[in-house]
Parts: sequence; C-alpha cells; structure tokens
Amino acid sequence: MRIIKRNGSEVEFDGGKIVAAVTKANNAAIKPMLTKEEIEEIADYIEYKCTKMNRSVSVEEIQDMVEDQIMAKGAFDIARLYVRYRFTRSLVRKSNTTDERILSLIECNNEEVLQENSNKDPIVNSVQRDYMAGEVSKDISRRLLLPADVVEADKEGIIHFHDADYFAQHMHNCDLINLEDMLQNGTVISETLIEKPHSFSTACNIATQIIAQVASNQYGGQSISLAHLAPFVQVSREKILADVEQEAKELGSTATEEKIKEVAEKRLLKEIEKGVQTIQYQVITLMTTNGQAPFLTIFMYLNEAKDEREKKDLALIMEEMLRQRREGVKNETGAVITPAFPKLIYVLEEDNINEAGKYFYLTELAAKCTVKRMVPDYISEKKMKELKEGNCFPVMGCRSALNPWKDENGNYKFYGRFNQGVVTINLVDAALSSGGDYNRFWEIMDERLELCKKALMCRHNRLKGTVSDCAPILWQFGALARLKKGEKIDKLLYGGYSTISLGYAGLCECVKYMTGKSHTDPKATPFALRIMKHMNEACARWTEETNIFFSIYGSPIESTTYKFAKCLQRRFGIIKGVTDKKYITNSYHVHVTEPIDAFSKLKFESGFQALSTGGAVSYVEVPNMENNIPAVISVIKFIYENIMYAELNTKSDYCQKCGYSGEIKIIEDDGKLIWECPNCRNTDQDTLNVARRTCGYIGTQFWNQGRTEEIKERVLHL
Repeated sequence: MRIIKRNGSEVEFDGGKIVAAVTKANNAAIKPMLTKEEIEEIADYIEYKCTKMNRSVSVEEIQDMVEDQIMAKGAFDIARLYVRYRFTRSLVRKSNTTDERILSLIECNNEEVLQENSNKDPIVNSVQRDYMAGEVSKDISRRLLLPADVVEADKEGIIHFHDADYFAQHMHNCDLINLEDMLQNGTVISETLIEKPHSFSTACNIATQIIAQVASNQYGGQSISLAHLAPFVQVSREKILADVEQEAKELGSTATEEKIKEVAEKRLLKEIEKGVQTIQYQVITLMTTNGQAPFLTIFMYLNEAKDEREKKDLALIMEEMLRQRREGVKNETGAVITPAFPKLIYVLEEDNINEAGKYFYLTELAAKCTVKRMVPDYISEKKMKELKEGNCFPVMGCRSALNPWKDENGNYKFYGRFNQGVVTINLVDAALSSGGDYNRFWEIMDERLELCKKALMCRHNRLKGTVSDCAPILWQFGALARLKKGEKIDKLLYGGYSTISLGYAGLCECVKYMTGKSHTDPKATPFALRIMKHMNEACARWTEETNIFFSIYGSPIESTTYKFAKCLQRRFGIIKGVTDKKYITNSYHVHVTEPIDAFSKLKFESGFQALSTGGAVSYVEVPNMENNIPAVISVIKFIYENIMYAELNTKSDYCQKCGYSGEIKIIEDDGKLIWECPNCRNTDQDTLNVARRTCGYIGTQFWNQGRTEEIKERVLHL
C-alpha cells in the first residue's frame, strides 16, 4: 500500500510513523491516556482502512483518520495535542530553512560561505547565484534525497558528503575530456556543429569553448592533454608553408626552399604562441555557471605523442605553455600575479629527466616556472607505470585518478572517463570514538565505512537513470561519450568505466591518538598502513558486490578541514596533538608542523600514495628558489625515482599598495588570523594578491580560519 506525500511522490505506508506521532502527543499530556496497545490499534486500523480504499491515500487523509480514532477512544486532550503537533509541523514545512543562509549570502555576512572556496569571490553576482542554488540543493538533499543517518553523520563531521550543493542535480564529479575525439571527429556546441579544425590556433580556440561548456555541466575538475592538440601543429605547418610558397611565387622571389621553410617555421611559432595564449587567457577569464574559472588541468606528456615528429611539435607547445605561465598575468592594477588556473602537470620521463636527455631543457624551464608560479606539478612516468599496469595518464582535476580499464578490443582507455563522486571518512573521529581501544576502533571503522558506502550509493543512484540530453556536450557530443538522445548513461556507471571514491582525512591525527606517535615513527607506520589497507579491502569488497569501481582517495578537503576540527573539539574537547588545531590534516600527509626534509617526506608519503588508488598528491614546502634552480632539479629527479605525483609549494604574492612582491605574512589581530604585507603593513585583503596551494590546487581568494592557521604553521622542507 502506498501513500501520497505532500510533494506528490508516493512511498510505502509506514504504520510506525503513526505510532511515533501519537506516542509523542500522548507523552506530552499531563496524564497520558492511551496505552501502547491502544496506539498500535489505531495504526493497525488506519492501515486496514487505507487498504480497503483501493487507491493511494494522501498524508492529510491519514492524519484526519488518526484524529478521528484518537477521539473515538475518548482521548480528547491527546487529540488536541495531536492537532497542535500537526499545526507545528505544518509551520516547519512552510518555513524555508534556507532563507537565512541565502540572505546572508546576498548581504555577504556569512563568513563560513565567504571563505568556503578559495577560488570563488562571493561578492560577485554569478558566484552568489551559484551559492544560492547550492543552498537550495543542500536543503533538498538533506530533507528529501539523503538518508537521515547520512545527513546526521555529515552534520556531526563523522563523514563529509562532498558537493551536496550540486547533489540535487544529476551531475558527476570530474573527468578526462576526450579532446582528441572531439577535435578529430567534430562536436556540437550550443546546437552548432563544430567540424575538425584546419589550424592549431583554431583547435586551441575550440578547445577553450569545450572546456567552458564541460565546466558548466559538472561540478568537479576536468583535464585535457596537449598531445591532443599536437597533430594540428603539422596541419598549420603545411598550410603556412603553402602560403609562404605562394607569396614567394607572387613576389617573384628567388628564395631557396630552405629559406621558405625557415620563414614558415617562424610563422608557425607565432601561431603556437597565439594558440597557447588563447588557452591561458580564456581559461583565466572565462566565468562558468558555477561562478568561477573552469577547474582545468593541462597534461604535458611527451611520450603520449604518436611519432617523433608529433613529439617535437608537442615539445614546442609545452615550451610555449611553460614560458607564458612563468610570465604570469596582469591584474587590474597592471601588476603581474600568479593565476590559479589552468593547473599544469608535467610528466617526468627518460628523455627529459637527465642533463643528457633530448628534452631536458623543458624540465629546466618547468623548474623555473614552478619556483615562480607554483606550477607545473610533476608525475613520474616511471612510478605511475609501476602502479597503473604500465600506463601513464592524467589525473582528473587536482588528483582524482582512474583505474586502468580496457575496452572491448582489449585496449586501455582513459580519456572520456569520469568520477561519480566522493564521500570522506573522518579517521580522527573514528579513533576518538574508540577511546583508544583497538578492537573497538576496527568495529567503528567498519560501521563508518558501511555508512560511507551507503552515502556513495546515493551518489551512484542519483546518476543512475540520467539521460544524455541533460548535458549533450558530455554524453552525446564526445567529451565523455557519444550516446543517442534519450539514452541513459547507466552503462558508463558500471564495470570500472567510471570510478566512485572513498575519501579519507586525518590519518596523521588518528594514528597519533591511537599510538601516541606520529605516523612517520617506524613503530606507528605499520598501524597507519594497516588502516589504508583496511579501506582498500572495503573498496574491493564493494566493487565485487556492486560492479561499481570503488577506490580510496586522498581527499582535497579545503573548508572541511576546519569543519572536522570544530566538530571534533565539540564532541571530544581539546586533546594535545590531536584536536588542538583549527584544522585536521588532509589524507595521509605528514603534519604541516612536523620537521622533515623534502626527500624524506616524499619517500615516506610515496608508500601511502601507492595505496590511494583513487588519487593522491604529495607536496614539499620550499622557500624562494629562483636563485637555486639546481636544488629544484634535484627534488624533481627525486620525484621521478620515488613518487608518482608531487608538487612544490612556493610563495608568489603581491601588495597593490606598496608594490611589494614576495611572501605576504599571516598575523594574529584581536584573536583572528589576517594577512599583512611585511613591507607596508597593509591588511586590506582587497589590495593583497595572495596565492597558496592548499588542496593540490592554487587558491587566490583567501581561506577560513582553520585553513589559514594550517598555512601559517607550515614548516619548510627544503
């Protein structure tokens, strides 16, 4: 038997809800009049009566029956209380719980939301619009779409249900754009057919349009490969060469063939410069529907080229990309600053890692770019191939990694695949809830992991049944698939084609509480690794049960580090070395205050990164290294030999008031952490340009107090 809810949806009849409501009214009376048996009789009678009606019954009809049955038993005081209960619930339903938060967004006085995302300016109308829609989505998700235990666990900081502000829509997390397919075979953008481009510059322009469209139809990051643009360098070369030959003929020139090729190559380099500039500036200046520049990662991998000629052309594009990024961009005052996007990833391989290598000059340029602009990050082809069945491919967005997967022809495929979403477990809370008892800890871990699975299945089921028409650029026109109109995306959710991620946070503090030692201590490291393996085993079990590929993921929690810390302090108080900060540590990372050198940190974290099959990134904090590029190269070489994915955090700030360029400092002012120029003491955030990497990507719009404290307390590793 089904009943009709107030929103028009139908659900199965639940007599327990009638029992609960009448019991509340009975208990609220000065003298309870109904026995437990009488209350259950009321529920049974109503179920019987509804069954006899042979149709779906509305909630209001059922509540009227409840009132009648209470009065039929002579419990008139209880009936009045039940009526009052109905009225109160009606008021609650009519009250929009999102009003206050939305108004605070519009008036820009909600500090939590103001500093929720370090790449969104909450004063801008488009950002406010996105946040307002997000508040509505979160409200609907909590009240209607998510199970009560998942909502409560998220509220208490036991788990984190990522991106609830987009959950109401049928949207996925992040992906690897199949740019090659879209450029080579054409695509459709805003109902306009886009055919295969006839030049490199046109290919770059189309790529930026694709990036903008994709970003507006998902909530996570996207990645493209420069290798997919490289074939168009030859297309332009042939076209330019033909033009130069024609010009020489028309001018009656006696220029040699070699001279004509030289002139053509110079023009080609100018086109590459313009094409790269198009990508760099378009990505920076585009504003997507979620109120920020596209979260784009650009992958630079020489061995992805199909032949030696294409490899040389790819090297030309990479060189120009690194050169332009190192120069930075000018802000509204004309000062050169560090942009947050696009994120760049440079792959270290045999012919660019050693001085004798043919492309070592690119690695030197990459190092110079890193110390100035914090990008590129580095992927070791050697280590990734060891961990990914001999493959090297980009991460999605800032770190989410796919599993190796083969198509029906037995060929590995990565581009066109995606991640369904993330739920993160708070490992610190699991430890504290156990009271330090190891047996109880593993019991709690299993309980929490099952809760995470339940939440992740909500993410999966929200995508299940989605039709391709909801985002044609993704599902119909090549970014992720070429499905038919009206076709569901379901087949892409199973069999490992896409992934779904169990995130984790606070391994450092978890181990500290349980063992009394840092997880870098050889006596505590085995316990930390056991936790990682336990989560991997859970993911493997879920994959076997569901045919959905689960993997564990070193979560890039930004504002949630603060939320988790506040929840832990509220639930367990201040515990030295565990809950005495306004933040908890991301994923497996060494605590930011722990003295450790760059090489030891990378080596230690490599073991945990290998177990984060769904993606992870490590970093080292370094001072200004512009005058010590050889030291940077030594770190890069160490990355190649020891860890799959890593980055160097430098400082590149600017004060608009005095022109200072260097590191803007964090100071405490009346109990609050603020940013101050060390040269002129300027503390006006509107005139300070600060760039910091906080979660694997660069932020430029400042951070909440927890994350700011974490940045302030970072020790240097080099």
